[in-house]
Amino acid sequence: MSSFKRKGSAKSPTLPSYSGTRPCPTSSSTTITSTGIPSLDDILGGGLPLSCSMLILAPDYHSSYGSLVQKYFVAEGLASGHRVVLVDSDPKNFVRDLMWYQSNSTTAGSRGSSGDRSGRSGDSDAEAEQTTDGDQKIKIAWRYEQMKRFQTSVEPMSASSDDYCHTFDLSMRVPDSIIEAAREAGNLIYLEVGYGTETRSTSEVLGKLFDILISKEAGGSPIRICIPSLGSPFWGSLTSEDLSFFLHSFRSALRRHPAACGSVGLPPHISTEAWGGTGWRQRLGWLADAAVCLEAFSADPSLSKTFPSHHGVVHVEAVPMPHMLVAPSDRFSTLRGLSATSSASGGGGENNLAFKCTRKRLIFETLHLDLEGGVSERRTTPAVSSDITRVASSSEGVVHLAVSLEEEGVKSEDKPKKKKKSVGFRTDRPDVYDF
Repeated sequence: MSSFKRKGSAKSPTLPSYSGTRPCPTSSSTTITSTGIPSLDDILGGGLPLSCSMLILAPDYHSSYGSLVQKYFVAEGLASGHRVVLVDSDPKNFVRDLMWYQSNSTTAGSRGSSGDRSGRSGDSDAEAEQTTDGDQKIKIAWRYEQMKRFQTSVEPMSASSDDYCHTFDLSMRVPDSIIEAAREAGNLIYLEVGYGTETRSTSEVLGKLFDILISKEAGGSPIRICIPSLGSPFWGSLTSEDLSFFLHSFRSALRRHPAACGSVGLPPHISTEAWGGTGWRQRLGWLADAAVCLEAFSADPSLSKTFPSHHGVVHVEAVPMPHMLVAPSDRFSTLRGLSATSSASGGGGENNLAFKCTRKRLIFETLHLDLEGGVSERRTTPAVSSDITRVASSSEGVVHLAVSLEEEGVKSEDKPKKKKKSVGFRTDRPDVYDF
């Protein structure tokens, strides 16, 4: 036996457990919280760590996917009982438009009201779920039943005791009673910015956020700070230096408060390289702990036709890694595919990511091509083939191209038919032929 004995067991410091939080899978000294989107949590390595900031870029002018991610972040904070600080030009209208989840107590009422408006939509949803569960058994070959099913995204988390990530429904809205209760308890704080308000400049907003973090630090729940549209016209004319200073100061303030996290969204004109210069998006990734860009296909119709099942591409500019040398996303993210367990090739290559917004939720998944030709394509008219003929004019030296269209099934009269060859057999000498 060895004569060396350990004096005491090395125990890591126990962190206070909050509702809606979990310990980081790589470090027990770091606590993570959910963004409200399970697939985005997977990209970040399980969730957004406390004392970290997240930056959402959405350079498309014709969509509001960046604002949708911010609404998920605020809704998850209200559902988990966290203290939420909302910095916006119209925070009341922003909160009123939040999505909500279907709890057991509100199931009957929400289904009944939605069924009256849409004609038993709740019953149809239940029947669809039952049909999906019944079709899980494979009907092709019995030996393939044990194989892993092909999935492009992560499964939404089921209802559990810790309520880490709620399954929100975009067709539902947060009840007014939830908003009023959060306002009365001091868990929902509005910080309005704009022309007619006292707070407009970035320095004034930072000063008020510092005061809120100091005053609310002794509370019993995490603090979520959400800025849906930093740099919008209500903030005045900001330069790239002003924006960089704000993001860097906001990140350093969160690092001093271990029970706070923040999510910042940028408007479309600031999310492009043309506004901040070459490498602007990369610089934004260095100014935040996590940075994700949602580039929609609405500006390019050819991409919409190539990827009809997706609404845009996801670019991961930065992933959070506080107090760590290796980011948890590189080791545990299934969608990114960098770890040896999540990638079929043993890791090393990052997957291309995309997003799509359905009627009920926003999903981040791996980018993949659909079936060649599509599954919904049906030809109702004969295909048209073009025949290009080169005609030269000797008088002017100009070459003309004559294009003629020809439908399938219609024989062309201009092309001469070749005469078929005829073969004659001699019956008087059968020994010549060897069949």
